[in-house]
Amino acid sequence: MRKRLMDEPDNRSMHSYRTPTLGGIGIFFSVMLVIAITGAFLDAQVLLLVMGGLTILFFLGLKDDLTVLSPKKKLIGQLIAALLIVIFGDSRILSFSSILGIGELPYYISLVFTLFVYILIINAYNLIDGVDGLAGSVALLISAVFAFLFFSTGDLSLATLAIALMGALLAFLRYNMSSRLKIFMGDTGSMIVGFLLAFFTVSFVSQSQLNISSEFYEASPAIVLALLFYPLIDTCRIFCFRMFVLKSSPFAPDKNHIHHMFISLGYTHIKTTLMISAVSLIIVCIAFNLIHLNLNLQIIALLLYGSVLYLIPLWISKAKYKAEINKKNLS
Repeated sequence: MRKRLMDEPDNRSMHSYRTPTLGGIGIFFSVMLVIAITGAFLDAQVLLLVMGGLTILFFLGLKDDLTVLSPKKKLIGQLIAALLIVIFGDSRILSFSSILGIGELPYYISLVFTLFVYILIINAYNLIDGVDGLAGSVALLISAVFAFLFFSTGDLSLATLAIALMGALLAFLRYNMSSRLKIFMGDTGSMIVGFLLAFFTVSFVSQSQLNISSEFYEASPAIVLALLFYPLIDTCRIFCFRMFVLKSSPFAPDKNHIHHMFISLGYTHIKTTLMISAVSLIIVCIAFNLIHLNLNLQIIALLLYGSVLYLIPLWISKAKYKAEINKKNLS
């Protein structure tokens, strides 16, 4: 059986050369090594459940990277990995925190909604893995903020896990952004990282909702939405564009993501990554300064200023591009 150890360039590729796609293996073993070393000193039950979920997704992603796996089988594997945490760890989103007037959720609705959040984040993260350094840099930023949040609340187990992911991503980015020794994280890496980001998200929201004295008691949904704004807004935009504009399947691959738009306007991979990462950081900083507002107002403000911040560089670049075209036509 032919194994796909290299990513072959095609009409959707943003690279010109055959590139190894198994960077996720290094990410997996780096995180697992940290868990194995520190597990005895931290919350072993939680870390063992995380190890179980990561192991499932590791073999699932490896299978997909090497021989291709059907979307249905990947979805089933993602659900099983998430169920391990949600059921045996009882880590669930307990309430909508009065978003649109909805408060505490019944157990089974909470269970289903939490699973939906896991699947959404895992796959949204996978979709932004299209430009050198982008997926790794966005995840690095999110992990760093979660490490700070968990450390400040005294949850050393999750803080350690977030720091472990940061270390793995830093090592990966060194090669992902290299011109000579380039490697991609592949589905193995994107599912593992996406799963950990989903786990951090659900854990933070759940812990905040259980602690009425927490400053994030009501604001936690807005904070995690700000952290995950880029992958979520890009996924929502691309799905709507495919269904209502292209009249095609929302799962059909194309080159209409936000990062593709930056590239088409002349940005390099590094500039695109830096631009999107910088905007993501600004969005998070603003969100932390709005936690005193009503949660519904926080979310509305986030959707407005977040969307505008991503559109500004595109508007400026388009204006410059049109000006250059007009200048050439006049000359």
